[in-house]
Amino acid sequence: MTRPDPRKTAALSAALSGAVDLGALRARADAARQAAAAPASAAAPVDNGSSVPWIVDVTEASFQTVVEQSVQVPVVVLLGASYSPESQALAATLTRFATGSGGAWILARVDLEQAPRIGQAFGVQSVPTTVAVAAGQPIDAFAGAIADTELSAWIARLLDALRERLPGIRAGEARATGVAEEEVVEDPRIVAAEEAFEAGDYAAAQGFYEQVLASEPGNELAREGLAQARFAERAEAVDPAVIAKADAAPEDLDAQLAAADAEIAGQRVDEAFARLISAVRRVFGEDRDRVRQHLVGLFELFPADDPRVAAARRALASALY
Repeated sequence: MTRPDPRKTAALSAALSGAVDLGALRARADAARQAAAAPASAAAPVDNGSSVPWIVDVTEASFQTVVEQSVQVPVVVLLGASYSPESQALAATLTRFATGSGGAWILARVDLEQAPRIGQAFGVQSVPTTVAVAAGQPIDAFAGAIADTELSAWIARLLDALRERLPGIRAGEARATGVAEEEVVEDPRIVAAEEAFEAGDYAAAQGFYEQVLASEPGNELAREGLAQARFAERAEAVDPAVIAKADAAPEDLDAQLAAADAEIAGQRVDEAFARLISAVRRVFGEDRDRVRQHLVGLFELFPADDPRVAAARRALASALY
């Protein structure tokens, strides 16, 4: 997804993906709720601060509850402050956009003067900072204010990238347009694959996805699921110590491939891509094709517009030709 300054924003997004500790924030929030709640009471509800249910003003205690909703729709977290005119202007624009979204995405407004630990969790350097969260993890971000047209386009690209992965987006869009959402008929093979994956039976998941692709080669969901299942099976068996082994023996091709898997599993994406591109430059023939295929398989774990994948594809093409 492109933003006003792609290099700066890509760096911010990459930093967030490795730095955010939402689990620690959740632990603090849970402790605060337990201290304040009566023995038989439920967790404190989210303070919307709005009559629109998908626009919420969050505190440190309620933030994790909002983040958990990102398994259904993306959550756009606005980290601002009342003293910042840019924060107030961006909040007004985002609120206007969110109001008409039908709940295809959630706007979570955070006042860092009242909830500084949320800003610390995201490593915020300036206000306003806007972060997109999906499936509990930050996936994109930008700092400062941007034009309304750019902001609208950013949100549209976010929804386009996640529509097939987060089930609540289409429902929200249907509400926004007043058009009834089409009934989704789930492919039992996809359902079986997902259940096998959740159970940790990655081999079975691969088999179900391969059945789908045999009859529907263009099925994007099955293609992505197969890539994830293959990687999960390899990553489960890899020893993180293989990274040091590969660094000490660059000629050991098996170690290089395993080390790249370990680095991806540890969110060291750029290092993994760079390792395999370096290997491509050192080997030839069948060995080079083996490394290339492994690297392309890792590309499939990420959205096609991920800037790290785009940069690595260019570097791979340069190494090959």
